[in-house]
Amino acid sequence: MNKKVYFAGSIRGGRVDAELYHRIITYIQRTDDVLTEHVGDLNLQESTTDKQIYATDTGWLRESDLVICEATCPSLGVGYELAYAEARNKPVYIFYDKSKANLSAMLTGDEYFHIFPYEREDEIYPVLDKILK
Repeated sequence: MNKKVYFAGSIRGGRVDAELYHRIITYIQRTDDVLTEHVGDLNLQESTTDKQIYATDTGWLRESDLVICEATCPSLGVGYELAYAEARNKPVYIFYDKSKANLSAMLTGDEYFHIFPYEREDEIYPVLDKILK
């Protein structure tokens, strides 16, 4: 059975990593369902209200089997999503490029989160394979 994956990545906080999000989402979709594939849309245009976004995203979080996050670009919304997932006992896996960012102590200090620093994108995919097996 395919897992339902909530992929979290920055939208309003900055889209500098949108192409990376797209590649990660495409990789996950080889075996599993990504509920938030729009995060990797290189031409993303928000067309709903903030209340609709909140309702949809929290619904997807409740429906998901796990959360995979790319957190190099800081985002308040992503931080909220991670805490929301933790409060609902969803497994959370966080990736970040340690050569570009320092992850918040609120994430690194929380033993609930599975955190994977990387320096090269190709380091992400073997870890995803283990998570999704």
